[in-house]
Amino acid sequence: MSLLDYFKTKKTNTASIAKERLQIIVAHERTKRDQPDYLPQLQQEILDVIRKYVPIDQDQVQVQLDKNGNCSVLELNVTLPD
Repeated sequence: MSLLDYFKTKKTNTASIAKERLQIIVAHERTKRDQPDYLPQLQQEILDVIRKYVPIDQDQVQVQLDKNGNCSVLELNVTLPD
């Protein structure tokens, strides 16, 4: 009987893991919905300009848009090589 219980508990663990992953995906999509459509293109153009002067990868540039009331703040973090 303990063998059947082992398989049964494993299914609930899998379900909880799937639920957790789905919650992460939904939260990620909600944050994307609040961002303007031009943000990915803006990030690419900024990256192209920086690459003219310094060799960097796409993952070294992070663009974030924060909203404070009626004011929006565009935050740009670039990790430059030594």
